Order: sequence, then structure tokens, then C-alpha cells
Amino acid sequence: MNNIRLKLTLGLCAVALAGVSYSQQAEESVDKKVLNWYNGGKAGMNTEKAYKKVKNRTSKTVVVAIIDSGMDIEHKDLAGKIWVNKGEIAGNGIDDDNNGYIDDVHGWNFLGNANGENANDIRLEKTRIYAKLKKKYDGKDVIISNEEEAAEFVLYQKVKEEVESELAAAKGNLQYYEVMLPAMIDNVPTYVGKALNNNEYTMKDLKSWKVAPGSQDAQMKRMAILIKNGSLSKAGLQGGVDHFKSTINIHLNVDHDGRALVGDNPDDFSDVTYGNNNVEGPDAFHGTHVGGIVGAIRGNDLGADGVANDVLLMSIRAVPNGDEADKDIALAIRYAVDNGAEVINMSFGKAYSPHQKEVYAAFQYADAKGVLMVHAAGNDNKDIDSEPNFPTYMYSFQTKKLDHFLTIGSSTKNNKGEVVSSFSNYGQFGVDVFAPGSEIYNSVPQSDYATIQGTSMACPMVAGAAAMLKSYFPAMSMKEIKTVLLETSTSYSGESHIKPGGEHGPGVEADTVDFSTLSVTGGVINLYEAVKKCLELEESK
Repeated sequence: MNNIRLKLTLGLCAVALAGVSYSQQAEESVDKKVLNWYNGGKAGMNTEKAYKKVKNRTSKTVVVAIIDSGMDIEHKDLAGKIWVNKGEIAGNGIDDDNNGYIDDVHGWNFLGNANGENANDIRLEKTRIYAKLKKKYDGKDVIISNEEEAAEFVLYQKVKEEVESELAAAKGNLQYYEVMLPAMIDNVPTYVGKALNNNEYTMKDLKSWKVAPGSQDAQMKRMAILIKNGSLSKAGLQGGVDHFKSTINIHLNVDHDGRALVGDNPDDFSDVTYGNNNVEGPDAFHGTHVGGIVGAIRGNDLGADGVANDVLLMSIRAVPNGDEADKDIALAIRYAVDNGAEVINMSFGKAYSPHQKEVYAAFQYADAKGVLMVHAAGNDNKDIDSEPNFPTYMYSFQTKKLDHFLTIGSSTKNNKGEVVSSFSNYGQFGVDVFAPGSEIYNSVPQSDYATIQGTSMACPMVAGAAAMLKSYFPAMSMKEIKTVLLETSTSYSGESHIKPGGEHGPGVEADTVDFSTLSVTGGVINLYEAVKKCLELEESK
């Protein structure tokens, strides 16, 4: 769920959704520097140049499964891009293709029930674990009789401490957002105006203001810059208030079981025929944006262009406002594979996974079928080699990496010293490659558009790139395509770039690292170079 979680950075007083800040924008108001930057050159993936290279080739349609919060399948920029199950007769209440799912015309919703009700607001996995173990251990004499019970008790103590401390922090942050920040927004302009002796100060004036690091002036300067550039506003504060209320009342609330209406047992992986065919659900914001990055209509002068031209998007709803259930993810993977997906996009993740072997078994199933799984690295600016983001590229019981699994970090449109996004997770072994994920403008529900950022956006960039290559080079296996994408990435190895999470700003020196230490490849996806490589491989056969 960390891909859709709001995140507070108190030092900057900024809120981010999906690791990730977002703003809903009319098409005519989007910054031209942001529009489609990811498909361009420089820090982009050179998508447009790649299409020129294959302009005389015929493409083959590729099915990409979007396992996410749901998708607005009626979005004007996704017209003709939605997968249709040809074995199913819509609306007849019969499982025509005998796959176990009734009327699954465009995909399936594992977060609903047969009555048409849909779950969305769900606890974090750590809260679910705490709630379960609390009944066993809270206020009782603990007798440990074996190693399994010892490990369980340690887990109980760990999640208890995390949930209770985060709950306390959320309550404090809610008060901060409701009371202190509005007052600060009112007071900062007055304070800065007096300090600069200019109530009509500009952004240039602010940036040239010399302040002592750590001083009140330095704090006010940072606040004033955020207010001036629109990152901090009274209207925007409501998002923070809503987030912390949701954290307190839902995500960290041990008594809230938002998934109960589904009616299954989330620990019973033999029960597979739950859910309904509502592939949009109550909040398809995140999933629609992800789907648009993969396959929004190219060149129609609406919104932004998708990466892949000839794709069909299969919507599988399994990611709520909260942490996804391992069972839903495992079944979503199997559904995608069994129904013809060649690429699976997985823009989700969480800190705990109680059913790791069942999820891994689903990954093995997809791997054996040659289906490429693309997973977002996560948005906690942490090293996932030491702090896993589940599902992970390498479980403790694995002996080697899967052939058809990629983990993607997020890059920016600034390729001069700040390629990796500040929120992105990284890992010299765990993150395979980076792709554009900052300031991504694309589709959201009701045929609208928004600018969002997160590894959730970088992930479909690579899923789209893989689908594009498979479309124009259908004889290549997905394993070969994966290898090509990694080998042809634009390398920044040897260059010094700002490390994710490294605080920097006025008076603060940035923490920099060699870019090669942040991923396996030390690079960013380059679709043009990938197409060139595919052509070379084709000629050599």
C-alpha cells in the first residue's frame, strides 16, 4: 500500500500521495515541461524516437494486466484499449468460459462480493497482524513452548510498537495540520515581508535571502518558498487532514475490518471464487493513472500519451485504500496469467506479508508461463536490500531470482545530478532499473487528468516499454525482452547523484552517492536503444 499512502515530511510541511504528490489539472493548464516528458529524450525514455525506428513494422496486440485499485474503463483516452474476455457473454449471470468468475468481461474485482458491494478502506497489514495476535497475547501470561511461538511473540511485540507509535504520531500530525499549519501560512508572509523589508517579495528574492542554517529565518524561508510555488496552501492542507484521519480511523485501527464484506477467509487460499466483475470500484484514481501510462491513446491530442501503442488493459482490482491482502494478489496474478496477459503491472507494496510462500507460488506460476511481472520498488526512500518491500524480488526461502520479475525505481526529468526521485526506494541488488516516475501527467477517472509521482508511475513505464517491444518483436520471449531493457538502459554509473531521502535545500548540503549503488543496472530505461538492440538480435538470427 505504500504506493498510495500519503506521506508527511514535517521539515517541509509537505504532503505526498503515493510517495506521491498530485494535482488535478485541466489539459490546457498542464506545464508543457511536464506533459509527456517521460516519452521524450534527455531524462525520458526516448519513446517517440523508438516508434520512428519501427514505423514500417506491423504490431501485434499485447495484453497487459493492471493489478491495482480499479480502472475507469470508460475513460475517453482509454477507448479501444480495454481488454474484453471473448469467452464471456456480458450480463447473463453465467460463467460462460468456466474460469470460475461470472461475467468477467473486462477483468475481475477481488475486493467485492456477489451482491455488488465493494471494499476499499482497509487496515495496514501490520494492524491486521496486531489485531490477530492481540487476542492471544494482550494482558495474558505468555508461555513460549517452541521456536515458532517465540517468533510469533517477537512479531507481536514489533507490530504492537509500530502501530501504537505511528498512531500517536498520526494524532499529533492531525493536530498540527488542523491548527498550526493554517496559522503558519497566515504568519509566514508577514514575517518574511518584514525580514526582507518587502511585502511584495518574489521567488527570486526568497532564493537570494541569506539565512543561517537551522535558524528561524531558515525555516520561514523554506515555508515561504513552498507557499510561493504552490506546494503549501490552505486548500492543500485538507488532503493532510483527510490522510491522518484515515490513518487513525482505518489504517491503524485494530477494530476496523473493512474487508469483511467480501465474505471469504483471506487466509484460505483454496477459496478462489469470491469477488465481482466491477473492475472500476469506488476509487479508481490510482489504477486509471497507471493504466493510462501503459496504454493511453497516442497522438490524439488528449491528455498525455501512453508508452505502448498496441495493448489491451486487463483491470484486476486487488489494491485498496490500505494494504492489499496476499491472497488477493496471488489470485490476481493467476487470473492474469490464465486469461492471456503477457505483462503484469504491480504498482503496490507493503512492509509485511504473512503468506509469502503463497504469493511466491503465484509468481512461479507466471514465471513458468513466460509472463513478465513488473513491480514498483516503493516510496519510502529506503534500501530494499535490507528492508524488503513486499512482494519482493527475493524472499528468504528463494535460491535465485525469477526470470520474469523486475523491480522498478523512480527517476526524475532532471538528469544532471538528481536522476533518482527523492521518495524512491533503491537497492544495488533489489532494484533492477529506474524509469520516469516524478511529475507524471496522465489519465484519472471521469475522463480527467492529473499529475502524480511515485514508483507506482515508474512501474507502468517499464510494463509499457516491455509491451511495446513484445508488440513489434513478437518472436522474442519476455525473458529476452527483460534482458534487452536492462542492458540498454541509459547508464549513470560513476556519476554522483542525490541519494533518495537525503535532506537538502537552502543551507543544507545534499547527500550524494554513485548512481551505480542504487540499482542493478545503474541506469534508466531507454526504449529507443532497446528497439535498436531488438533489431540487431533479429538480424543476427
